Amino acid sequence: MVSPPPPGIYVPVPTFFSKPSSSSPVPPLDLDTQTKHTLHLAANGIKGLVLLGSTGESIAVTNDERKTLIAHIRQELDKAGHKSYPIIAGTATQGIEDTLTQLQISADAGAQWGLVLAPGFFATCITQQGIIEWYTAIANRSPLPILIYHYPGVSNSIPIAATTFTTLSAHSNICGAKLSHGDLTLHTLLASSPLESMKIDHFTTFTGLGQQLLPVLTVGGAGAIDGLAAIFPQTLVRLYGLIKDGRTDEARRLQELVARGEGLVVGKGVVGAKEGVKRVLGWESECRLPLKGGMSDAEWEAWKEVYAELERVEKDR
Repeated sequence: MVSPPPPGIYVPVPTFFSKPSSSSPVPPLDLDTQTKHTLHLAANGIKGLVLLGSTGESIAVTNDERKTLIAHIRQELDKAGHKSYPIIAGTATQGIEDTLTQLQISADAGAQWGLVLAPGFFATCITQQGIIEWYTAIANRSPLPILIYHYPGVSNSIPIAATTFTTLSAHSNICGAKLSHGDLTLHTLLASSPLESMKIDHFTTFTGLGQQLLPVLTVGGAGAIDGLAAIFPQTLVRLYGLIKDGRTDEARRLQELVARGEGLVVGKGVVGAKEGVKRVLGWESECRLPLKGGMSDAEWEAWKEVYAELERVEKDR
């Protein structure tokens, strides 16, 4: 059996892009800003990174860029003294061979795990057995241990039953799941499962929503892969620590604040995450079409109060 990513708070890192040139509408990778953001997260308690997940605009990044980005971040982390820092590489393809290609590229570039988005194109007629066989075919040949990524909002509302996860957990190369939805029943059935193959030392269940961290950890979840942590890493790490230490009243108060702040990331997705990083941390990034980034000052006004409160918490060491 392979080892899963260690428990804690992870960031689904936005991919930073520079301004596009006059000759192409496609903005290039901004590796300098990507490095600054990565090292900021690593220095502020974040357990590891998800590169090229849904927040990382995986579907808009070429395989050559995938290799360049992951290899660069691995090199910069190593140079900064963060040897073996956890990197999970996302995939978002529909095909087995395409997914395996991306996993191989990611492994060669220095990632330690793959986060494989469920194939949602045929969601209306897919069966649970089809999902099991799709993931099994990938896990059989993947150079990386994989986590199952269930994000119905970007995969045509594909359903994945609890029994499908538990069946797949018996595979020696499948070591966890990220659940980016509000179904706490599914979180509970996975994280609290009595099955040996679902124990946290083999199969880790992460929520993709930091606003659910308190209930998810309560039922045995491993942590969160959370977009707000890209903006306020120490705050999410502090919330995780309060929960693990049993300081429930403090955790509930901070969870409420985090839940309010998460509204921007949940409501506007990648665009909201990048806007928050720009407004709070000062690092700007383009999006790739069809996404269009940027919020007016008037739009940002709705978030200023809660984000100012989160900034105070972030700075209160």
